[in-house]
Amino acid sequence: MFKTMIKIRCKNCNTELESHPTRTKCCGCDNLTTLKGETITALDLTFVELLSNMGKKETKKILSNEDLAFQESRKNRKVRKLEFEIK
Repeated sequence: MFKTMIKIRCKNCNTELESHPTRTKCCGCDNLTTLKGETITALDLTFVELLSNMGKKETKKILSNEDLAFQESRKNRKVRKLEFEIK
């Protein structure tokens, strides 16, 4: 489900674009600022101004606090090298 709405302005031609989940919107100037969903493309992104980023992405908490602590302690483990005899 599309919940985030982005509104940008092309500084090259002062065209404002609003995002749509399926439609591609383009300003049509030499910079070719294009907006599709949450993706912003342009030849030079310095000419693109983000006006608003309304909405929030829904994040589901998959791991509990205990699981996160276990993963952090596991990440800090050291790798043990095994030595083999070669005959």
